[in-house]
Formats: sequence, C-alpha cells, structure tokens
Amino acid sequence: MSKKLNIAVIGAGYLGNFHSEKYSQHSSVQLVSVVDVQEERAKEIAAKYNTSSTTDYKTLLGDKRVDAVSIATPTDTHYEIARSCLEAGIDVLIEKPIAHKIWQAEELVRLAQAKGRILQVGHLERFNSAIQKLSAILTKPLFIECHRLHSFVQRGTEVDVVLDLMIHDLDIILSMVRSDVSKIDAVGVAVLSSLIDIANVRLQFKSDCVANITASRVSLKSMRKIRIFQPDCYVSVDFQKATIEIYKKTFTEGDSAPELSAETLSLERKDALREEIDAFIDSVKFRTKPLVSGLEALDALKLAQQIVSHIQQKTSKSISHFSPQPSSVFHG
Repeated sequence: MSKKLNIAVIGAGYLGNFHSEKYSQHSSVQLVSVVDVQEERAKEIAAKYNTSSTTDYKTLLGDKRVDAVSIATPTDTHYEIARSCLEAGIDVLIEKPIAHKIWQAEELVRLAQAKGRILQVGHLERFNSAIQKLSAILTKPLFIECHRLHSFVQRGTEVDVVLDLMIHDLDIILSMVRSDVSKIDAVGVAVLSSLIDIANVRLQFKSDCVANITASRVSLKSMRKIRIFQPDCYVSVDFQKATIEIYKKTFTEGDSAPELSAETLSLERKDALREEIDAFIDSVKFRTKPLVSGLEALDALKLAQQIVSHIQQKTSKSISHFSPQPSSVFHG
C-alpha cells in the first residue's frame, strides 16, 4: 500500500470547508491540519473532519509531514502564504485568482519552477464536465458570448467582479482561443460594494475571434452560460443545467439554403471541486503538470487586470469630462 499524502487546508471559510471535506474523504490523503486565523472556526472545521487545527500556517512550514496544501484564504493573502509554502518545498493548490497583483503571480510561477513544486490554481470551471466535453467539439471559435450572473454575497468582495467571477470565463476563453488579445473595450460599475459589481467586456483576438463577456454579482437570478460560434456550428452550454446544445448546418437535397439541426447532450453531473482536488492529488503523486497551471492562471490574471484598468480609465475620463453648470433651481 502506497504512502498517503499529508495535506493541510489553509483557510477554513466557505471554500476551505469544502476542500477539507474532499481531502478527508480521499483514500490516498491524510488531512493533517486545518488553519484559520479565527481559532474557533479552525477548531470547528478540524473537529468536523477529525484532524488538528492551528491559527498560524507558518507552523506547517517546518513540518516534514506536510506534502501539500490547499490555500482558500482572501485573495490579498495568497501571495505571502503560497510563497512561504513553495519556499518550504510544499506543493500548492491555490484558489483563484492566483494573486492580487501580477508581479506576485509572476513570482509564484517562478518560485514553483525553481523549487520543482506543483502549483495548481482553482479555476473550477475547467473541471466542469461541459467544458471538458467542449474540447472534442471546438475547432475554430469565431464569436463567444458569456453570461455569469450571481446574487450578491459578502464573500469575495475584497476583489471586484472581474477578479471574482469574470476571471472564470477569461480562463476558459483563453484555453479555447489560444491567441493573444488585440483589443479590449470594457465598462463596469459599482452597485452594492465599493468595487466593480457589474462588468461587460468585448475582447478581440489576433485570430479574429471576438468574445463578449458579462459578469454580475448583483443579479436576482443566477446564470452561467456560454455560446461559441464557429464555421461549422454553434454550441450553447448551460453550466447550471449541465447541458450542451449543438446546432449544425445541414443541407437537404434540392435546397440551396442550409438548415440548422439541433442536438442536445445531457452530461453527467460531477462534483467539480472533487475533480479539481483529485487532479491536484494526481499531480502531486505523479509529478505531472496541473490542468490549470500557475502560468495559465497568470495569463487570466493579466487579462483581468487589463480589463479593470480599462474600466477605471474610462470611468475617470468620464468624470473629468463632466463639468456641472450652475442651475437656477439652486440659485433662484
């Protein structure tokens, strides 16, 4: 019987709880610790999954028993924690986005390579059965349309909606198109938080593909859909229903104009987080490249930051051009 991997979870919040659950149920893993700055929360989750707890992740760094960690803490803490773990020779699965700043993500990628460590990033949708099925269908995407709408929750509001939600679709699109972005046009507004809560971006790629992406975290109804148009067909994916609709051009003998034939694929509903964690465990055990590497996560972060900068520049320009005039209503 092979030796079990010793894995700790840093961050015992909403996502950290689920990470702990998956590891505790895995036959080849020993969940050795749950870490959270809130001692009671750390103890609660640790007791739930029959392991130990601590409030300081640094106690793991000198522990030779720890092979790998999941980091499920606020984004602005990712860099410091991941850097410390990588420097200590520990493999890392880090929730998206990889880091708050581009230079931080670049440093984590460099450090993982230098130390020969696994660095996987939790872009969860890549493990969605619909996205995995798409790889066999896509040939040359020409136009992509995405909608990712959620109701407002306080969790995740330390970053704007582009880094919170839209980055999922940016990562998916980059993995599909595999071309550099040539033009960005974006708008966004803050509604319930101090940061951008709704955003729309139009991306043009050097391959001539165009993507139109909308993300909102103040919607009354949730939606996670993507439509991809290519020369031979268009594909509509509903992540929530786990369905793919494929529309292809067909020609009937004697007719000059093509018709559309439709096919609906019902997909097996899988636990995407379990799939992600299973993939991470395999990468650690067999030293294989993660499905979502640090480098790919860095590309998604760079694009997300460009979009945010574009929105901020457009907003500041609009404000600077607005010059209110005296009104007789106030000067009667």
